[in-house]
Amino acid sequence: MLAALTVRDIVLIESAALEFAPGLNVLTGETGAGKSILLDALGLAAGGRGGGRAAVRPGAVQGSAVAVFEPAEGHGARALLRDQDMEAEGEIVLRRTLAADGRTRGFVNDQPVGVALLKDLGALLLEVHGQADDRGLFDVATHRLLLDAFGGHEALARETAARFAELDRARRAEAELRRLAAAAAADADYVRSTVEELSSLAPQAGEEAALAAERVLLMNASRIAEDVSAASEALGGERGAEAALAVALKRLSRVNESARAAVRAAEAALEQAFAHTEEARRELDAFLSRLELDPRVMDRQEERLFALRAAARKYGVQPDLLPRVLAEFEARREAIETGGAGLAQAADAVAAARTAYLVTARKLSQAREAAARQLESAVAKEFAPLKLGHARFRVALTALGEDEAAANGLERVAFEIATVEGAAFGPLTRIASGGELARLSLALKVALSEATPPAALVFDEVDRGVGGAVADAVGERLQRLAETTQVLLVTHSPQVAARAARHFRITRKGDKTRVELLDDAARIEETARMLSGAVVTEEARAAARRLLAEAQIPPPRKARKRA
Repeated sequence: MLAALTVRDIVLIESAALEFAPGLNVLTGETGAGKSILLDALGLAAGGRGGGRAAVRPGAVQGSAVAVFEPAEGHGARALLRDQDMEAEGEIVLRRTLAADGRTRGFVNDQPVGVALLKDLGALLLEVHGQADDRGLFDVATHRLLLDAFGGHEALARETAARFAELDRARRAEAELRRLAAAAAADADYVRSTVEELSSLAPQAGEEAALAAERVLLMNASRIAEDVSAASEALGGERGAEAALAVALKRLSRVNESARAAVRAAEAALEQAFAHTEEARRELDAFLSRLELDPRVMDRQEERLFALRAAARKYGVQPDLLPRVLAEFEARREAIETGGAGLAQAADAVAAARTAYLVTARKLSQAREAAARQLESAVAKEFAPLKLGHARFRVALTALGEDEAAANGLERVAFEIATVEGAAFGPLTRIASGGELARLSLALKVALSEATPPAALVFDEVDRGVGGAVADAVGERLQRLAETTQVLLVTHSPQVAARAARHFRITRKGDKTRVELLDDAARIEETARMLSGAVVTEEARAAARRLLAEAQIPPPRKARKRA
């Protein structure tokens, strides 16, 4: 609910502080006293446009408006603040400052914010219905949500949106497969020839490096062979290390047993050295055999090396990555050859998702059709008491073609009105006059009272141009609406004001506007003034007492002082 409003230096208001009660709160006073200025200031705090009627008071440097809200736990405004990483507990204080040049600054709980966030919060916390309202109930964009909430089929609407999201994903997946298939088909010959070429080459990881090293070795074979052969001769020749070690071992084998035991370690070392020397000579001989490779084999190895390097240059990769290139092109070839089956599966998935969406969306359409008729009937019941007897209200459900259907279902939803008997239906704001708009908004709010979001409702002279029984009907409906939603109302009707839980009187003296919360006695006097005009008579006071008694409204609580 809206707990309080503080206004400083706005138009005629030097300083005003209002504390509101749950239920119905009314603002009364003579025309021109400044009632609408308070509503303009409230709208300014809630993100409305600066300038215009909400201007800085002459002589002041800056004006400000502060609105304090106490929304319930789980209210959408708290969720919005959490999304912005802002404090969302306790009161929500919207503050707006207005400079003389029209520039404004916005604050939420004393934290600077952009006007866009202030406006979004204000829309969640406050719903204003004035003489030229084109928002809230009169914004076509809200009608679908209101109808779904009224019909109680919001879960079905969410399911429809989810089914459409699945259909959209399936369509996008199919489109991507078709794009890939078309791209693959365009270079199918190239893909196949590449696979054939690389499969024939059969590159192996590390092969190019091994062949390059072998080539370097063979190119220096003669010089290397000379040195290796000399080393082999030094080990295994007649005077080589092997022969010397063999002689040493033979000599040691001839010594007597006691001496041989003493040199056993030396003999073991010589045997090990002989084995290592023999192994080294065999390795050197084997290496010499490699250096004597058949020239034809050498030519084939060189051709292989050059073929690997040429393929690597052709495909712009390092030779070691050629196996990966082959695998990629084999995958592309498989996609080309099996693409038809994949496309068929994707088409089946789209068809299944489309069927699921249409089944759910048609259920939603039936639910909306039923809810539309119920809402039309509920609104029509409110017209006669509100002096809208010739008006007709309808919920227009415009069917959409399947190519236009989306997450919101198979139809557009719009509330339409015809205020003259026999006239065509049209948009609410274009057909109805100012007074009719205000009463129409009240009729809609009463019908939708359980479906609309928990925001404080503000009505600016919803009872303009009516009196007697019609004014009483307006008051009764406002009072009924205030049982579940806080209502703030500017009124000139004593029948309406009598039903308020809290009554403020707005007066003007010179160039200043004053706001006063009325106690029981002052409320009787103000109601009498509204009944009789400039001169308040005892008869008017008696009538005011009866009116207030019949309204059965408890006396207003004392306003708590705010810092």
